[in-house]
Amino acid sequence: MKQDIAFGQYCEGESPLHRLDPRIKIVITVLVIVTIFLAKSVSSFILLTAFTVGLVLLSGISPRIVLGSLKPLGFIIVFTAVINIFWMTGETPLFELGFIRIYPEGLINAALIILRIMLLLTATSMFLTYTTTPIALTDGLEQLLAPLKKLRVPVHEFSMMMTIALRFIPTLMEETEKIMNAQKARGADFTEGSLISRAKALIPILIPLFISSFRRADELATAMECRCYTGGEGRTRMNILRTTAKDWLFTAAVAALGVGIVLLNMYLPLYSLSM
Repeated sequence: MKQDIAFGQYCEGESPLHRLDPRIKIVITVLVIVTIFLAKSVSSFILLTAFTVGLVLLSGISPRIVLGSLKPLGFIIVFTAVINIFWMTGETPLFELGFIRIYPEGLINAALIILRIMLLLTATSMFLTYTTTPIALTDGLEQLLAPLKKLRVPVHEFSMMMTIALRFIPTLMEETEKIMNAQKARGADFTEGSLISRAKALIPILIPLFISSFRRADELATAMECRCYTGGEGRTRMNILRTTAKDWLFTAAVAALGVGIVLLNMYLPLYSLSM
């Protein structure tokens, strides 16, 4: 298995998650997102964490790789922690220095919200990008949105755009890293100076990144035209999607998870998340 899998990149495997119907995966992903946002207590987050860890183990993907893919969220995680720790109040301060007061409620709230962000990205990635090929994801999304064709919505084109966008996330991240390393080799510094100077230092990165993105888009369009791609009208599929009992079992398990989260919030809250 590759050891440098980036966020949004497919990882080959033969796990039960890989063999699920992509249509069911999309439905399960929506249920998981709703379930994660329903969690408001420590007990419910413990259940969600156990569920997500189980998904990682079931997928056969190394936990180290999954944690490494969360690095792009570093700024969001730090910003969220700072906001909750220093701005949330409680009954008795845990630490006080002048006008700075840190309450236990702020620390717990920050930890739960950070955990929510990590669980949200990890659980949804397990069902979609990590275990589903772009072609399967396109077919699944297109079939789920098929009723919209009656309203003249270009479902196939929309599904294709969404899948291509997901597919190129790791490519753009890799391209950004290469450009930053090239700029650092020329003496650029992205870590020192004021916020405005750091923002200006990003301009030499954004310009070549945009140029590279447009070049890749043009190459992709040319490749699709050379293969006589004209849209979804009249196109057939080599692999026909079929739903099995295992797909419905996973769906039922996620639905049961949502019910369990609601019950834990009501009868075993331990600590409720403050918004």
